[in-house]
Amino acid sequence: MSDVKAIDTLVGRFKDLKKEIGKIIIGQDEVIEQIIISIFSGGHALLIGVPGLAKTLMVNTVAQTLGLDFKRIQFTPDLMPSDIVGSEILNENRSFRFLKGPVFSNIILADEINRTPPKTQAALLEAMQEKAVTVAGKQYKLDAPYFVLATQNPIEQEGTYPLPEAQLDRFMFAINLSYPTYEEEVRIVKATTADVKTTVNALFTAEDIVSYQQLIRRIPVADNVIEYAVKLVAQTRPDSTAAPRIVKDYIDWGAGPRASQNLILAAKAHAAMQGKYSPDIENVQAVAQGILGHRLIKNYKAEAEGLTLQDIIKSLL
Repeated sequence: MSDVKAIDTLVGRFKDLKKEIGKIIIGQDEVIEQIIISIFSGGHALLIGVPGLAKTLMVNTVAQTLGLDFKRIQFTPDLMPSDIVGSEILNENRSFRFLKGPVFSNIILADEINRTPPKTQAALLEAMQEKAVTVAGKQYKLDAPYFVLATQNPIEQEGTYPLPEAQLDRFMFAINLSYPTYEEEVRIVKATTADVKTTVNALFTAEDIVSYQQLIRRIPVADNVIEYAVKLVAQTRPDSTAAPRIVKDYIDWGAGPRASQNLILAAKAHAAMQGKYSPDIENVQAVAQGILGHRLIKNYKAEAEGLTLQDIIKSLL
């Protein structure tokens, strides 16, 4: 199948996928779209939202509709790296055997990742970056596709270990979940308090997703779009000559080169899902908030004046 035909097919399959997820998840269209873009771009996502917004259900539903294995890891202060990646055990033959941990799955939900100490958080780093884990000097490859979806709770600050910038940068998207609208909440309550069990069908296979990830990589991008993405990221750095006054005044640290790479990859996926054969500047702008928001660090002046990162990114766009 040619790439043009594959993109045409993807548009229809993406619509079917959203419809299937919509059987269980009411609203949150933008969140679901960003999660799917992350998966088809081969990236990871961080979900930030208060409890009870169906984060786990959402990930589980997405995993089912994509035909992927799904594992949930509840991060707690006493969780050890071996609880995630697995460990070697001595079997009856007096030889060591590796017992795989929950990280060996297609989709990992790292629930409340900021509840666990940095040592355990770092256990996910190799898996996210290298798509492999090393135990006792031996490397074990993870199955493709591999996707980490982590959640953070923004309101319970006590007993949390904030993710360091290097680890935040590993996430393609940081997605803020908002409360449902009044109409959506009425529908949620009706659907979840009745004796009706809704099931979803798997519309993809793991092989389909890997082939679509390769397709996204092959999509051509015009030089002016790449230059726009790189200039946009350069404008977030206070010490750059390209930085506008708002960045110099309110930002301590800007985004690194991984942000530029992710902007282009996500713009490619965003364009393909709309049936476009190459992304334009509008596609870059559509994904910019989710990709840049967690990579910028604002200063005390911005905090004091109530200026959000969303406001600053909006002014750059």
